[in-house]
Amino acid sequence: MINYLYILSVIYFFMPALLANASPPLANTFNILNGLNKPIDGGRTINGMPVFGSHKTWRGVICEIILCTFLTPLFIFIHNYYNLSFYQTIELDINSINGWALGLLLSIGIIAGDIGFAFLKRRLRLRPGVAFIPFDQTNYVIGAFIFIQPLVRLSLEFWITLFVLTFLIHILCNRVGYNLGLHKAKW
Repeated sequence: MINYLYILSVIYFFMPALLANASPPLANTFNILNGLNKPIDGGRTINGMPVFGSHKTWRGVICEIILCTFLTPLFIFIHNYYNLSFYQTIELDINSINGWALGLLLSIGIIAGDIGFAFLKRRLRLRPGVAFIPFDQTNYVIGAFIFIQPLVRLSLEFWITLFVLTFLIHILCNRVGYNLGLHKAKW
């Protein structure tokens, strides 16, 4: 039987990262922080292929860091203020963790996952926007795992659930964003 509270709890925990991950295309669409719309790799190449690609920009990095770092403590505050049970459901003592530190580590993790897999795609000679399923949809979960697991020590069940949910949510949101003209890839 599906435990819907557990699924909602996993989504609630990762919602700051999900929202932050959606911010670069929105910042691009609404011309936010245009001065930072410069490639992280500065246009450098390795064996004729970009290091990360022109679509991995400082604007995206800054948007993700700011949003995730500030949203994480906000979600913790909302959780505690309304006496919700999401963190208890995933067996996390959220009050023993600094929300700002968690948000910063989470933002660094999602960025590292995204950039790391962009680097891998370029080494495989895959252009930006070419499907690299399931990693296009889940690379930031892998990065988050690497950066926050030492701090939060969540279960394997949590991470598998998050991986599957993120894959499905990402595809759904990208389809909607693609149809609205906010995103260039359907996946």
